[in-house]
Amino acid sequence: MKKILAVALCLILGASCLSVFTACGSSPTESSSTESSSTEIKRTYEIAVVTDVGQLMDGGFNQGTYEGAKTYAEANGKTYQYYQPANGADATDNDRIAAMRLAIQNGAKVIIAPGFLQATAMETVAKENPEVKFVFVDGWALGLDNVTAIVYKEQESGYLAGYAAVKEGYTQLGGTFGGGGSNPACNRFAYGFVQGAIAAAGTEEINIKISYKNGASFSASPELQTQMASWYTTGTEVIFACGGSMVYSVKSAAEETSNGKIIGVDVDQSKLSDRVITSAVKGLSASVQLVLKELYEGKWDTQLANKASNLGAAEDATGLPTAADSWRFENFTLEEYNALFTQIKNGTVTPNDDVAENCNVASFWEALSTENVTVTLED
Repeated sequence: MKKILAVALCLILGASCLSVFTACGSSPTESSSTESSSTEIKRTYEIAVVTDVGQLMDGGFNQGTYEGAKTYAEANGKTYQYYQPANGADATDNDRIAAMRLAIQNGAKVIIAPGFLQATAMETVAKENPEVKFVFVDGWALGLDNVTAIVYKEQESGYLAGYAAVKEGYTQLGGTFGGGGSNPACNRFAYGFVQGAIAAAGTEEINIKISYKNGASFSASPELQTQMASWYTTGTEVIFACGGSMVYSVKSAAEETSNGKIIGVDVDQSKLSDRVITSAVKGLSASVQLVLKELYEGKWDTQLANKASNLGAAEDATGLPTAADSWRFENFTLEEYNALFTQIKNGTVTPNDDVAENCNVASFWEALSTENVTVTLED
């Protein structure tokens, strides 16, 4: 009996050690399943999400992508898992490659990865595994038949946010953007934001500050919080926080002041703070579900392979959140918003997407200034 108890204890301890080792590895995971049996020796996960920099539940890009995969999987009896590359905001291509390879080792048939930083890793792993399908959210098709991309017309959401802020009565606007000026999505958001503010300004004097200074890693930081606090204390009324976890630095800065306001990004971020007046959203969850539906309906070769789905207002993939608990405008009405959204949706109003490849250049923004709207790049 003692020998049996000793063996049992060793097995329990061994399993615990294995569990701890897995949790502390390069890709912590969370999953749910309706397929895997409790009698399986090794559980497999068919749909995998490999996150971008920042945390999974970042209130932004990672979260929206993951929730789309989760919703589809649970509704259709598919197993799913997420993988966070090692080293967080400092993750390298090798870290992302390792996460994708681990997902495939764990049975992934579909890998969904948000963010342009995934390109090198996805190309490497997709070439190694032509039987696996890859969905590059906010990326491009990479010239591979087992890769499809989802891209968005961010300039539309940015336009609506800038327009709404000015119509609400704000005249001192700011925007902090991720990617150091080279991220196409953030640049389209910024460009649209300025266009919308100009369109709404009329004869009102408007000042708009743009900055890429502390957003290269898309992460919250003390430096970003200090910069944004300085903006608020010197008169900026509302700041567009555009880039992953950067919103948390802007939130902290806003809450240091009596009335600093925030515009969120990617998903409805109103629950983060009562300072969030709106969010320039993408239909991340809906678009991931759409692509997964097409994939599992057998439409990969005809509709998805080596193609990019460019989604905007026409597909209800861009806009501002309009739920009653998210709508925090008092002067800009929901009716006015719906009228403008319809104009963008049907092409009557078309925000320009011809943005510079590198937007961290003062002359680009200065050239957008009008007689009564001043646009400046702040270092």
